[in-house]
Amino acid sequence: MLLPLALLQSGCSVFSAEPLWELAKAGGALVQGAVTEVGPSQARDTVVYAHGPIQRLCVEYNRSSQAADLLPALVAELQAQHIESRVYEAGGRNDQCDIWLRYTASIQWAVPPAGSDYRPYLDRATLVLNGADGRVLATSSFVLDDGLMSMGRWASTRDKLAPAVKALIGPPPQARAS
Repeated sequence: MLLPLALLQSGCSVFSAEPLWELAKAGGALVQGAVTEVGPSQARDTVVYAHGPIQRLCVEYNRSSQAADLLPALVAELQAQHIESRVYEAGGRNDQCDIWLRYTASIQWAVPPAGSDYRPYLDRATLVLNGADGRVLATSSFVLDDGLMSMGRWASTRDKLAPAVKALIGPPPQARAS
């Protein structure tokens, strides 16, 4: 009943664009939240050669990798797999390292949904396990499935790397023991 009366009044508006703007922002936040959780990535091009169980390894720091969050994500995922790790400069010698993990990665830039600035995201990464003598023990990669509507690019770097790390390391310790 009040709505028709309010519409007849001149000079004053009962309706404001502000609630619509807030609704649009909330919708954008929901979309961004859903997009971030889009499907798990998959390990690709995985090759594992016979080797004993891995309990600790050394990670060779790759200065040319532009993915700033890759190394923390990699170390966190190794910890989740019960693998102790240390990070060393490339070319550094450490006689305590029987196994080395080396990586390469590339990033791309894009504007996330409901965003206004370009942000980097991990596009691809390759992980290689080497013995102290240099022989390859295992290798696995992550490659972004970049379809037309691919939203997995906004998943966390750790979520993207996790399947490749798991494929590289093998089953968790409890599964290895059985």
